[in-house]
Amino acid sequence: MENKKLYIPRPDKYKTLRTLKELMIIALGAIPFAIVLNQIMVPHAIVGGGMAGFCEILYFASHGALPIWLTNLVINAGLLIVAIKLVGWKFCVRTVYGVICLTLWMKLIPIPDTPIISDPFMAVILGGLFAGCGLGFVLLNNGSTGGTDIIAMILSKYAHLPMGRAMLVSNILIISGAYFLPEVHSIEKVLFGLCYTFMSSTAIDWVMNRVRQSVQFFIFSTKYDQIAEAIMTEVPRGVTILDGQGGYTHQSMKVITVLARRSESHKIFRLVRSIDPDAFVSETQTEGVFGRGFEPIKNT
Repeated sequence: MENKKLYIPRPDKYKTLRTLKELMIIALGAIPFAIVLNQIMVPHAIVGGGMAGFCEILYFASHGALPIWLTNLVINAGLLIVAIKLVGWKFCVRTVYGVICLTLWMKLIPIPDTPIISDPFMAVILGGLFAGCGLGFVLLNNGSTGGTDIIAMILSKYAHLPMGRAMLVSNILIISGAYFLPEVHSIEKVLFGLCYTFMSSTAIDWVMNRVRQSVQFFIFSTKYDQIAEAIMTEVPRGVTILDGQGGYTHQSMKVITVLARRSESHKIFRLVRSIDPDAFVSETQTEGVFGRGFEPIKNT
């Protein structure tokens, strides 16, 4: 009987390194948001959505007596205590880390008298894109900066309200409520706040969709069993092994087909190259992949 050389998984230290990398990206991804908040939104007296926007309202209402970083920390701490009881500690672990990182950057980044971008319209456009890209990377690495994310998660679980709708409603209420502040009392600034929220949400979606695009692989190799096991263990993604036949040689062969995220393609190429450098690999972008491990099946 032929002895098959099975793939040996890498030690757990690689999972630890991956986790540390994700935590580092979460910490760095919070920096753009803190910069935009402290050096653009507050100096322009423009209130955005989310918990940061609510903390801005408290900051302006107290004439600066309540620092944004402090109210952000205190309110999120209360929300997290409720969320741990209602949603579970697994959701909250990285949220606690994300809240601490964001609070630290809010504390360290000063609030200038003059915003770094003088024109308010360009400020909310560029600021929204910059902050949204940072938050997109936070979310891609299973992180969260807390705030309305926690409220939306609770409402989604117990009130059966979609998270997107819950966050939209809360953001509109926060931004509209800022109109009654003396510093903000302007329809124009309320519209700027809505524009900022729209741009940041667009940037978040762009970053996440860019990375979450799906690809399909066809892998031709005599070491198909090792490659298949490596992909299922390391990526991890399910594989399907098809029977194929060469059109010229009429030689039978096995073909591995894999559906994966675009961000996972480099892992698959690395595994294939390490096991069989002579393998033939075809990668194509797919319009949409639905089901377990991807997007939920749409209603038609």
